[in-house]
Amino acid sequence: MRVAALVLIGYLAGSVPFGVLLTRWLRGVDVRRDGSGNIGATNVARVAGKKLGAVVLLLDALKGALAVLLALWLMPGAPRVHAAVGLAAFLGHVYPVWLKLHGGKGVATALGVLVVLVPLAALAGALIYAGVVAAWRVSSIGSLAGGVTAVLTAALTARAPEYAWLSALLFALILWTHRGNIQRLWRHTERRF
Repeated sequence: MRVAALVLIGYLAGSVPFGVLLTRWLRGVDVRRDGSGNIGATNVARVAGKKLGAVVLLLDALKGALAVLLALWLMPGAPRVHAAVGLAAFLGHVYPVWLKLHGGKGVATALGVLVVLVPLAALAGALIYAGVVAAWRVSSIGSLAGGVTAVLTAALTARAPEYAWLSALLFALILWTHRGNIQRLWRHTERRF
């Protein structure tokens, strides 16, 4: 019962659509109707400014981190539960019940999960993301490069194999959520930051 409750809390925490809420409250716009239509930090930055994009990035990461921290606190010796809650938070962001299952791409929420479970992987992925975006100004390339880096680092540094497997699963799901971006990258039509 406790595991199911934690997974549900993870999903519900992940499903809070901060990008939609903050752009509506602070700018009077629906981020789903402007820019790329995505609810995540990159599109919020395009539509409503970089400062608000940074706030959404932080909040989307925090909802993943806090859900996992709760699982760690309540069930400290259960890495499978921690991984399940992290996955649930990610899926909540990508498929939020409040938005008819149309959410974001999950990168920031995955980052928050990894900050708690595999901090070196999160740091390495974030640094690569920042470097790639600074060099090429394309967020999707940064997300994919950061994801590969996080998976490789997690394989070497994770305290539990479940955390390394979660990192790989999150990256596989990020590839899925970025399938449109990958097609645009292939056609050289991907939007720059």
